[in-house]
Amino acid sequence: MKNNTVVLTTLNSAWVTPNSVLDIFLTSFKLGNGTRRFLRHLVIIALDQKAYNRCRIVHRHCFALRTHGVDFHEEAYFMTPNYLNMMWRRIDFLRIILELGYDFIFTDADILWFRDPFTRFLPDPDFQIACDYYKGSSDDVENNPNGGFYYVKSNNRTIAFYRFWFSSRETYPKHHDQAVLDKIKSHPYISEKIRLRIKFLDTAYFGGLCELSKDLNKVCTMHANCCYGMLNKLNDMKIMLQDWRTFNSLPPKHRNVSIFTWRVPRFCR
Repeated sequence: MKNNTVVLTTLNSAWVTPNSVLDIFLTSFKLGNGTRRFLRHLVIIALDQKAYNRCRIVHRHCFALRTHGVDFHEEAYFMTPNYLNMMWRRIDFLRIILELGYDFIFTDADILWFRDPFTRFLPDPDFQIACDYYKGSSDDVENNPNGGFYYVKSNNRTIAFYRFWFSSRETYPKHHDQAVLDKIKSHPYISEKIRLRIKFLDTAYFGGLCELSKDLNKVCTMHANCCYGMLNKLNDMKIMLQDWRTFNSLPPKHRNVSIFTWRVPRFCR
């Protein structure tokens, strides 16, 4: 973008079959209010050859990220070794993006975009991240961060933070990146040494299946989190997309006062 920001997501082949997560993800940009333009700035980081090949069919900007000796082509079930390797490879790669001088929004592909998130980002933080559960204040370190969506500015503080985050995997072995972030978010190295300015995003705008963004007049993104199993996730994403279509088909005066709400979680209960 003009402000040197890119939108990034990562995918393996389990998420890219036709009519699967990738297609629903891309469709949400086309149906959202003011979100289609972000497709021009979205880079899909493919973790295996099949994902890269599929990306080249459906999207303009694709990047093949290779990891020597690791095969990411199958569904990486939560907390399996393949899952952990995939998550930590992602964190290390995102550090490189910051070192290249790019700000970025990272978004999981099971997040649907319905409005421009910049309208709800805070102006000053270096790092702002969505939550599974929001405690009511963007400064409260007791918020439960969700590593599926965050906006990061490229500077010395965020680069040092990503190095510390990645190195902390050795302090907390067998933990995924989000769990490690939850453990280090109030570490003195972050708050006192590098002085990272971190904020947590309100689920009223950046919601998910853990904690819904209840007002469809406010929602920017919805995440199919708190959900296990690809088919369950896919089915609830389809319902969310249909709910959004239904909401937008209402006359404006009805949308503004509507008590219309999501029908999810259904399969992800």
